[in-house]
Amino acid sequence: MTPWFIATETFGAADGDKWTGYVKWSGLSQLDELISLDSMLCPTLLPEIRDDYWPHIVNEDGCLHFFTDLSFLRRQVADIAGGRILCVYRNPESPPLLPAELGGFSLLGYDLLDEGAGVSALSNCGGWPGILDNSELSSKGLIASHAQALQVQELLARRHPQEPHAQCDVWAIFA
Repeated sequence: MTPWFIATETFGAADGDKWTGYVKWSGLSQLDELISLDSMLCPTLLPEIRDDYWPHIVNEDGCLHFFTDLSFLRRQVADIAGGRILCVYRNPESPPLLPAELGGFSLLGYDLLDEGAGVSALSNCGGWPGILDNSELSSKGLIASHAQALQVQELLARRHPQEPHAQCDVWAIFA
């Protein structure tokens, strides 16, 4: 399994009223910062796909903002303030282990993103009573364990087959 990388905007208390409103709406009062691949809440720092990116990005529908070359990505965002680089794995079969050269990254947890629009089922859908309680998410808005992420993924798909945001990929997130 190959790690992918993405640079995202941060979202936390420094965002003032936007953050306060989000915490109130979501009910995620335990958050000290949201770290997510949700493109509405934590958008990419590089929204435009430039021609010189093509050799360095994931060439799959819906994944064009993910890079396969960490050094290249770091150079692209070097002059952009207020963001973070994440190392991610999509649908890992087991908890991923980082290669030694990525030892500066630590596992933060798992996000569940709908397969179509990049919306987090954890932090941008208003909750899933009977499947996942908001209190089960970390201070970053993530599920702590791989096993629980897979369980929530399965329950969402089974109990809400017509809901597009319930058809999810599991993403391991390292920062």
